[in-house]
Amino acid sequence: MTEKEYSRREFLIRNSILGFGTILSIGSVNSLFAGSFIQNNLDLRNPNEPIIDIHQHTDYSGRNNEFLLSHQRAMGVTKTILLPSGRPLSYGSTYYGYSNGLQASATGNEVCFQYAKSHPGEFVSGANEVPDMPGAISEIEKYLKLGAPVIGELKFGLDCDSKHMQNIYELAQSYNVPVLMHWQFNMYNRGFERFHTMLKKYPKVNFIGHAQTWWADIDKEHTDPNVLYPKGKITSGGLTDRLLTEYSNLYADFSAGSGLGSLTRDEDHARGFLERHQDKLLFGSDCSDKAGSGNSCLGVNIIKAIRQLSPSKEIERKVLHDNAKKLFKL
Repeated sequence: MTEKEYSRREFLIRNSILGFGTILSIGSVNSLFAGSFIQNNLDLRNPNEPIIDIHQHTDYSGRNNEFLLSHQRAMGVTKTILLPSGRPLSYGSTYYGYSNGLQASATGNEVCFQYAKSHPGEFVSGANEVPDMPGAISEIEKYLKLGAPVIGELKFGLDCDSKHMQNIYELAQSYNVPVLMHWQFNMYNRGFERFHTMLKKYPKVNFIGHAQTWWADIDKEHTDPNVLYPKGKITSGGLTDRLLTEYSNLYADFSAGSGLGSLTRDEDHARGFLERHQDKLLFGSDCSDKAGSGNSCLGVNIIKAIRQLSPSKEIERKVLHDNAKKLFKL
């Protein structure tokens, strides 16, 4: 690694931590967006209304996996997709180890696979690897052959249209599985403004968008990409909104503080967005909380927001269950 390369990586990492303000606790992110939803004690455990959580991790921020099990059950989730990390490597694409474990100490393919195997019916495991690692494709393919229904979470410091990322899209196309991508300006999956070229090039691949830049760009008036958790009223027609409208192979994951914020910062917009894209929206929690309830649990508050803001019961059920069941063939 040259001094120039190191300086660039150091700059990006420092920007991420100090400038973008992305390293927030679950509780602090939740407090930005949850509003009145955390006060509404809806009963989430209805066996007649199953919920699929498409975005969870093993050993997330040090959480014991038995807490993961109780967390999912407390939220009322009946099936969970575990998204593995890539292996820990000192690569440019992992910012020389800074973002190992999906920047959250999450564990990899084998841990997720074995945990899902030991909890049949409740958990299934995806497949993932650092894309520019030698053997990455064969590692991902190993778990696709074992039944992984998705590749991801793809959260690496690479351009979204790079050769290594396109190798993964081609693999997803071969196995007819979606890819889940973490969009974070100047950090992960760089080049969101060029992503439409990949949607065109790989029309048979179903892409799922997630994270800060993805949800910030639902707003047509969002002009500063460094602002990752915008607040206030939303003007329809942002890049994310347009891509969802124009490309049939694109879906959206409501997980994390960014997903919750997209719903609660402007309730009128959220209702229209849910109506407009009702067949392409998916519930995910991406929550490292232990309890599965209360102020600190992003997942439970995302469920509440979806239930309260969905224009109809049919749309609510699509987002919390039906769309995921169809997309992941569960």
